[in-house]
Amino acid sequence: MIQVQHLSKTYEDLRRGRFRAVDRVSFTVQPGEIFGLLGPNGAGKTTVLRILSTVLRPTSGIATIDGYDVAHEPAEVRRRIGFVSNNTAIYDRMTAWEMVEYFGRLHGMSKTILESRLEKLFEQLRMNEFRDVPGGKMSTGMRQKVSIARALVHDPPVLIFDEATLGLDVLVARNLLGVIRELREAGKCLIFSTHIMSEVERLCDRIAIMHQGRILDSGTLDELTQRHQETDFEELFFSLLSSHENAVQTTEDYALEMGVVQ
Repeated sequence: MIQVQHLSKTYEDLRRGRFRAVDRVSFTVQPGEIFGLLGPNGAGKTTVLRILSTVLRPTSGIATIDGYDVAHEPAEVRRRIGFVSNNTAIYDRMTAWEMVEYFGRLHGMSKTILESRLEKLFEQLRMNEFRDVPGGKMSTGMRQKVSIARALVHDPPVLIFDEATLGLDVLVARNLLGVIRELREAGKCLIFSTHIMSEVERLCDRIAIMHQGRILDSGTLDELTQRHQETDFEELFFSLLSSHENAVQTTEDYALEMGVVQ
């Protein structure tokens, strides 16, 4: 369902020169699977997801969703994805119902189908108790549920969650993870980006560990722990990051010694 091959994104920085935020990233995600992108802040996770959601264009490489190229067929891609982040804008004067309905209409849904879909979503996400509450009076948890509902309203096959639990209290975050599990059971294809290791351990079928724009390793939790002979996933994570940083530093030191200007 999602195929990413040698994806890179480079920016021009006045102070640092050319800066590669994403460096030849490759992975696939299948229906009925949660693929976790784990890494510290600045690892490149959000850049990858923005490319997949057609907000950014890649510098090089290919990414397709349901067979459609994100760079060349963005409209088709947007019809097939739902995007949830921790800072999705909510309109203060629109109620929860009006907001989700509005996004359904943007996707061209008919009135009858949209009405049925809204009823189902508000029941599934337990939103009926605040369906008439305007955005300006919603709690953080309510606002996040509205963000999820508007991403799901057109029933897309692919869902992208970018640091979606950031800033949520424990109960709201727990409920969100439960919703994501239900979506997997429904056969959805999901990418879940976070820097919280416990979330990917509990939730994800496969994990990719990112740092400085690169995927350092990927696989199931069992595959990763066996491959690195480390039963503690937190230790494995920090060991990979440290090894990568040391390798980069060694390369830079060698380049300086040889007089190579990068």
